[in-house]
Amino acid sequence: MAMTIEMLLQRILAKIPGAPLEDTVDTVKCGDVAQELTGVVTTFLASYQVINRAVELGANLIITHEPTFYNHRDEVAWLAGNPVYEAKRQLLETHGIVVWRFHDHWHRHRPDGILTGVARALGWESYATEGMGPFFRVPATTVGTLAQTLKARLGISVVRVVGDLETPCRGVAVLPGAAPASWQMEALAREDVDVVVVGEVREWETSEYARDAVAEGNAKALIVLGHANSEEPGMAYLVEWLRPLVPPEIPITHVPVGDAFVYV
Repeated sequence: MAMTIEMLLQRILAKIPGAPLEDTVDTVKCGDVAQELTGVVTTFLASYQVINRAVELGANLIITHEPTFYNHRDEVAWLAGNPVYEAKRQLLETHGIVVWRFHDHWHRHRPDGILTGVARALGWESYATEGMGPFFRVPATTVGTLAQTLKARLGISVVRVVGDLETPCRGVAVLPGAAPASWQMEALAREDVDVVVVGEVREWETSEYARDAVAEGNAKALIVLGHANSEEPGMAYLVEWLRPLVPPEIPITHVPVGDAFVYV
């Protein structure tokens, strides 16, 4: 019996504790889930380029971590007639592609799917101090060397740092994406944390807290990777996680969206 897209989505949710969630952004954004599954693309974000790549691969399901239509709940009424939105919607409809968001449930997986992918990409699985939670104790290094390690292993061209690059460090908290500022600051305040690594911050919140902490004489630092850069490894790991749920003849491919910014 051929697998439909709906059948795969049900298999995925069956693996997540407490699923399906009642209030969630993890919904189908477009397309007919009753159609036979031809291929899967995982990505941090279903950009126009990612959709075109899915077409080239013959995949009719894109599993994205973040919104497709430029706002958290993918509300589209306000976009009616917008040429960028309409072109993207038309591309999806022309090729019969289903876009399904896998955000809340992937974070709810135990261990967290995104954090697991990041830890694997860094080679830090054995350094986790609280299961595969956000806290790691790495070999002694400095903030500057740690920043270079993150860049190299995650394939990032630029990171931002608050703190002295020569500060020794071992305790690292990794909070990918856009974790609440209170979580970021609470992690930085822990005695066993020297550095907090995040996806993004509001620039009057955690970055200013870190700057004050350093000015007060605390040996602390904040490293900002960029939202997409910090969570893409978790969606790359999803390919491996999905493989047992999908017939072997159906391809599953990770297509990275990449950093949207050019640095000048």
